[in-house]
Amino acid sequence: MWKIKIFVFALCAAASVSVLAEEVPAVDPNPVSYNVGLSSDYIFRGITQTTHAPAVHGGLDYSHSTGLYVGTWASNVKWIKDRDAIATGDANVELDTYFGIKNSVANDYGYDVGYVRYNYLGTYTSQVGFNNADTSEIYGAASYKFVSLKYSYSLLDGFMTIPGTKGTNYIDLSAYYPVEDAGMTIGAHIGKQTFAGTEAYAVSPSYTDYKLSASKDFSSYILSLSYTNTKGASFWTPNGDQWGRAATAFSLTHLF
Repeated sequence: MWKIKIFVFALCAAASVSVLAEEVPAVDPNPVSYNVGLSSDYIFRGITQTTHAPAVHGGLDYSHSTGLYVGTWASNVKWIKDRDAIATGDANVELDTYFGIKNSVANDYGYDVGYVRYNYLGTYTSQVGFNNADTSEIYGAASYKFVSLKYSYSLLDGFMTIPGTKGTNYIDLSAYYPVEDAGMTIGAHIGKQTFAGTEAYAVSPSYTDYKLSASKDFSSYILSLSYTNTKGASFWTPNGDQWGRAATAFSLTHLF
């Protein structure tokens, strides 16, 4: 989704009378991309965001030839109200905004550094003992071929409604292997969510999530199947639904 290049030669170009044409980065003919899709369950870091109900989602991304990118993505959610985190009102839309820089370098290595803001839209009053759900993270990732390692760090005091959680972090090891002859991608993932603060630990200790996935490209329509599970997650709805239980999800996404 994101691309990146850092051009050191730009410092030298300022002192040069002329610049060779090949030194000028090419303009991306299609810097803007869109996507829209439908999922049987929206699962984030092993935890359902829709209480195991379907989700409609879509996004918009801009990628510059220098590697800078900016984008936004939205989906319906249910977890804030279902968790009894609000006293009145509702927050049923997640709108993410993000920017960063990403690139591939020599010998199949790559990196990605950026910022993401998870915004939860709606008019609501937080329940006593809960913070506003909006959350900000910075992240950095390194990759080699189809394997990547990513670290995310929460900047705000309230991570996903839990007070006193600045410094909560997530480490993500993922592999997505393209089977080009079949037009498919096979994925495997393991992540570790570590909460900061004594209040967060009282709500839910740190946990591990797992994911296996497969996706197929049908001429810009991506059909995906995933299986997720967690170990140590103790998020429950008032009606007793375990948000981190084993779950299978289907999704169909159209890329523009």
